Amino acid sequence: METALTRLVGVRHPIVQTGMGWVAGPRLVSAAAEAGALGILASATMTLDGLRDSVREVRSRTRAPFGVNLRADAADAADRVGILLEEGVRVASFALAPSPELIGRLSEAGVVVIPSVGARRHAEKVAAWGADAVIVQGGEGGGHTGEVATTVLLPQVVDAVRIPVVAAGGFFDGRGLVAALAYGAAGVAMGTRFLLTSDSTVPDPVKARYLAATVRDVTVTRAVDGLPHRMLRTDLVDALERSGRIRALGHAVRRAAGFRRLSGLTWRQLVRDGLALRHGKELSWSQVLLAANTPMLLRSAMVDGRTDLGVMASGQVAGLIDDLPSCAELVERIMREAGEVLTGLEDLRAVR
Repeated sequence: METALTRLVGVRHPIVQTGMGWVAGPRLVSAAAEAGALGILASATMTLDGLRDSVREVRSRTRAPFGVNLRADAADAADRVGILLEEGVRVASFALAPSPELIGRLSEAGVVVIPSVGARRHAEKVAAWGADAVIVQGGEGGGHTGEVATTVLLPQVVDAVRIPVVAAGGFFDGRGLVAALAYGAAGVAMGTRFLLTSDSTVPDPVKARYLAATVRDVTVTRAVDGLPHRMLRTDLVDALERSGRIRALGHAVRRAAGFRRLSGLTWRQLVRDGLALRHGKELSWSQVLLAANTPMLLRSAMVDGRTDLGVMASGQVAGLIDDLPSCAELVERIMREAGEVLTGLEDLRAVR
């Protein structure tokens, strides 16, 4: 299936595997790329050397195009962009809007720039700055999210910009892909659905928690870092929501210390990254620290399998997923389903 997205990035299918911290590593990304989707490597939880090594590992596993996700507000964002350019990465995606300077630097080198946004005005801004495409995530999506549903946000953005729009939030099958195309999108981006594959390195007991979840088990909380964060409801989430300010601050400092050792960041850089997530909101110091070290909370679950100590970012579609196919099986299934839906629509039109 050819769309503006497949032509732009050179993949076979209009499907994007999103850059999920601790989840979207070389194994998952290369498997998604080999399946014909656009695999996105998550770099925010990697050191600079780790990023370079991961890029090279993906390239050793596949010759298909892939991308790297970056935090535009990270203290070392320019250094990470430099690694992408040196290693010849095809696509750069951003969790937050990159500056015009970053977009220009990447575009001059021929790198496709695809920021992720959650509002029409943000899409208009990055399009005006020269972004090549945009991923639009509705409130159903996992991780930091907004309040507007994909079915409302997507047509707003499609009508507002003249670059390819990729729909995210609530997608997991061929029906969703066809629906997104009908709205005017050039493809779909999926996180939770790719997390729940056999190619994902997330521990099996954690995957089992996702598979057992119902739609009602996926919640939005501000208790982790002061920002709306969609995740599975767990005892830890309940505890954070009940914690007082002093207890929350102690918890945040301990987590921040662990992430600082793991990432190599200084305390100053850690706090700076936390402050960057404020977006004009009034956050307490515990929330600032938690915002900076949320990756450690995710790592506890996604890497260590400690669902009692970590958080599990999740889209609402977790409540609809009940299997763990390989990336190849998943992509093939989605494209087959999409074809069947399109054929059914053609038959319906012929009857009329």
